[in-house]
Amino acid sequence: MKRAGALLALVVALGLAPAGAEAATRNAASAGEGRVLVMRLDGTVSPVSAHALARAIERAHRESYSALVVEVDTPGGLETSMREIVKQLLAAPVPVLAWVAPGGARAASAGVFVVMAADVAAMAPGTNIGAATPVNLQGGMDSTLARKATHDAAAFARTIANQRGRNAQWAERAVREAVSVSETEAVEQRIVDFTAATLEELLARADGRTWKRGSQSRTVAVAGQPVDRIVPGFRQRLLGVIADPNVAYILMMLGFYGMLFELQNPGALLPGIVGGICLLLAFLAFSVLPVNYAGIALIVLAIVFFLAEIKVASHGLLSAGGVLALVLGSVILFDVQGTGLRLSWSVIAAAAVVTLGFFVFVVGAGLMAQRRRVATGSQGLIGQRATAVERLDPGGRVRLGDEIWNAISSVPVDTGAELEVLGVDGLRLRVRPSAKEAHS
Repeated sequence: MKRAGALLALVVALGLAPAGAEAATRNAASAGEGRVLVMRLDGTVSPVSAHALARAIERAHRESYSALVVEVDTPGGLETSMREIVKQLLAAPVPVLAWVAPGGARAASAGVFVVMAADVAAMAPGTNIGAATPVNLQGGMDSTLARKATHDAAAFARTIANQRGRNAQWAERAVREAVSVSETEAVEQRIVDFTAATLEELLARADGRTWKRGSQSRTVAVAGQPVDRIVPGFRQRLLGVIADPNVAYILMMLGFYGMLFELQNPGALLPGIVGGICLLLAFLAFSVLPVNYAGIALIVLAIVFFLAEIKVASHGLLSAGGVLALVLGSVILFDVQGTGLRLSWSVIAAAAVVTLGFFVFVVGAGLMAQRRRVATGSQGLIGQRATAVERLDPGGRVRLGDEIWNAISSVPVDTGAELEVLGVDGLRLRVRPSAKEAHS
């Protein structure tokens, strides 16, 4: 009977376990049902932004949220990341509402494409949208490259606008003529659907609108629904800070300096620890930025040149080569064609001047040390004053400081005479009468 009861309990447990697991999965999948998910897309459009949006869309679909609201405030960013975001928006399995907010926010450059690709586009009062002309990281592009980039971006903007039923002519002008409009002008010109001052107003005005995926049309039903906000994790917040080209560049330079000081002074520890952390953070930033590794190689070569200047008398040639390699490497470090990301010339100039100044100081200090009189060892005894303890003719003993030395003189010297050390032969000094004794 006991065995039968245990077997029956096991059968019941095995039967209930899958049902319990299925229920837990079902509850997790419907956690967002009847709710709206909200995320912010602010700062530069980058791979970090694209990854965050992909995770938000996946969560909204997995947990059955009614819609995903993307609050936009961006000056633009990487073209590659913008295209990745647009692809995600066009294929999202849930309706996406793009809202340029709060007041004072903007959707510029890559942000124009993001807003136009959403199922519902809205703007808060006091915001603007526009100026989507491609730019080059280091300034102007040549005419052929500029035309190709502009034509490509204009065609992409028209495609998105037509896909979402927006003003394709204005979208092309935003690319070709860098035009920008306010929220009221955007509504009048059918760039966005409406204005909304609050999130509640956004949901109310978006309710009942149609969103399409392929040949299927559905209705947005979000009015009055509660919202869940996505709080960025530590990794995303960290990447959001260091994924700025200027910050990543400064971290890399600090890392090189720290490791350099540690190698020059083994056991100092602090420079090595700080330098290692900075280098790892810089490489983490480089993992989400379009880095040209030839630029990194040139910067490393510059550091090698500066180190060689300390050891080799190149009369400044190695330092000049180091500065040139550092500036060239910094200029080409980020290989970007159509982006708002840029490495500031002031940061490049500051890094070059500080690095050159440091190594000039180090080299100068080394040269001064070479010219300075030796103060230790047998060389340090030359020129010092000694006193004859006994008559030297030619040999005898002298007092040098608190020590008694055997000494030899080329001329006879009386006891108590002041002597000058000419050299050291083993444990015996070579001396001569000082100028004072000679004149007396």
